[in-house]
Amino acid sequence: MARLWLVAAALVAALVLTSGSVSAPPKPLFPVTVRAANGPVTFTQRPHRIVSLSPTATETLFAIGAGSQVVAVDALSNYPARAPRTSLSGYRPNVEAIVGYRPDLVVARSDGGLVAKLEELEIPVLLDPEAASLPDAYRQIRQLGHASGFPRRAERLVVSMKRQIAASVAAVGARGRGLAFYHELTTDYYSATSKTFIGQIYRLFGLRNIADAAAAAGVEYPKLSAEHVLQSDPDLIFLADAKCCGQGYASVAARPGWATVAAVERRQVIALDDDVVSRWGPRLVAFVKQVANAVRSARR
Repeated sequence: MARLWLVAAALVAALVLTSGSVSAPPKPLFPVTVRAANGPVTFTQRPHRIVSLSPTATETLFAIGAGSQVVAVDALSNYPARAPRTSLSGYRPNVEAIVGYRPDLVVARSDGGLVAKLEELEIPVLLDPEAASLPDAYRQIRQLGHASGFPRRAERLVVSMKRQIAASVAAVGARGRGLAFYHELTTDYYSATSKTFIGQIYRLFGLRNIADAAAAAGVEYPKLSAEHVLQSDPDLIFLADAKCCGQGYASVAARPGWATVAAVERRQVIALDDDVVSRWGPRLVAFVKQVANAVRSARR
């Protein structure tokens, strides 16, 4: 019997050693080809001098561990604080100024001829405009992960974001159905319809966007009138001009006629972080949580 046990143990050990010896080696990170808005871009090695002209891309690169590879970011990239902020513009890019940082990757939100000029100089460019949906935002995170050499950390970030967003939505349940809201971008009443990325976040909670009824065909960021907001009588008001323009409950309540709006009467005016709400990167989770908290505590 003892001999049989020894034979069995030897067989098990042999199987373990055999299975370990034939396991596939880890797949190399480079070369890799990623697809951005400007088409497929191939990287033969990890980029070490990244210039980010997109605040969203800046936040993402630091969140996935590629921060040490970022040598310059645009003037609006104010998070995280350690990002190497410069006077570079993401909307009116200066090619000479960008090239001065000797980048081996440039990430941009808008083009304006930038892509063609940098490609002439054989500098890789990833063009990532505003995400059209949550899946699109996740795709951009994964794309930056592959391009910078951190695909696994990018995937973990996406999984974490999905889990947290799903938990926020589940915690609210059906409480948002039937509630109307107004999302204010500027003090002259520019807003965002449900067709925008911002609007789709609110749709997760079943909220009704008062900007949809006022927007002309094809207009995603309409300028509303004070009369339209008052007549729509929103249950919730979200202010994306709090930090830039000092808006809050007191300033909204002081507007002529606004004191009788349901959101004001019930003190359901929520000041958002202007930066967080305008970006579709890692801190999107904080925006979703803030909306969830407002909906969960809303009175009708």
